[in-house]
Amino acid sequence: MQLINFQDYPVRHVLRDLLQDKTTKQNIMFATDAYSDSGITPRTPITVDLLLGMDSLALQPRVLKSLEEQSQRTRNKAEVFTPSWICNKMNNNCDNVWFGRENVFNTEVEQGWVTNIGKIEFPKRKRWQRYVDSKRLEITCGEAPYLVSRYDTTTAEIIPVGDRIGILDRKMRVVGENTASEATWLNWTFRAFQSVYGYEFQGDNLLIARINLLLTFADYMEDRWHREPTTKELKKLVNIIVWNLWQMDGITGTVPYGKPKSAIQQQSLFFDYEQGINDTEPETLDCKVHDWRGQRTITYRHIKEGRVRKDEK
Repeated sequence: MQLINFQDYPVRHVLRDLLQDKTTKQNIMFATDAYSDSGITPRTPITVDLLLGMDSLALQPRVLKSLEEQSQRTRNKAEVFTPSWICNKMNNNCDNVWFGRENVFNTEVEQGWVTNIGKIEFPKRKRWQRYVDSKRLEITCGEAPYLVSRYDTTTAEIIPVGDRIGILDRKMRVVGENTASEATWLNWTFRAFQSVYGYEFQGDNLLIARINLLLTFADYMEDRWHREPTTKELKKLVNIIVWNLWQMDGITGTVPYGKPKSAIQQQSLFFDYEQGINDTEPETLDCKVHDWRGQRTITYRHIKEGRVRKDEK
């Protein structure tokens, strides 16, 4: 069974773009030793050639990994993924506060939920556009189960579009219920994607998360308009995704392992090492985040510290 296939549409059309790191302007790194048997180190950049050369089941969501590998990643990186019904419960709690009432999108049952039928009603002083634009961040997002719920994280079963419970899924439901034309639907769909963020240390998880958002877009396009996204639409969406889901050490707010070195710098470091010169400590690099409504780029550190500068663009 495969939940991710690099050869399938639409992933194969934008795979190279999905590997971008907007902060370093290079590719995201593996940032895990799970692939050491293939000669891949944590600092190895993820490339299209590497991905296509790997076994088709080597890079898959956690639920499809062996129990031994799941256990190892839990020990080494504290990687524990939350069941979908718990994601739903926690997302419901956030919506209870935003809407001022309970059971807005669904009704919880034991380790599950029942989707509420009918158009979502909004409080008098809160329009649906405000809900779509409201910013949400999933920290240490893994495969982004709180943002999108393509599949159940414990059973690998695909969840029907109408029953999905992710933060972005909820926004997409609202967009679908309140737009009539394809152009308006697309505009607010892009705004919905611009409003959700997530960061992750391990590059394989991050890539899966990005693909999950991409495939979610394709699912909703097919469900609403019965067509596939165009190349132009995919390119625009992926630019949003790679900005909004980024690779970061959540403790430091910087790129994992420090600023990547160029090929010339790597050669210099090797020479220094041979000469016994201890000058190989990597330079830290603050991760950048894009504010789509403010039309500027800022650092995560300054957002966290509440001191965003006007000149950070």
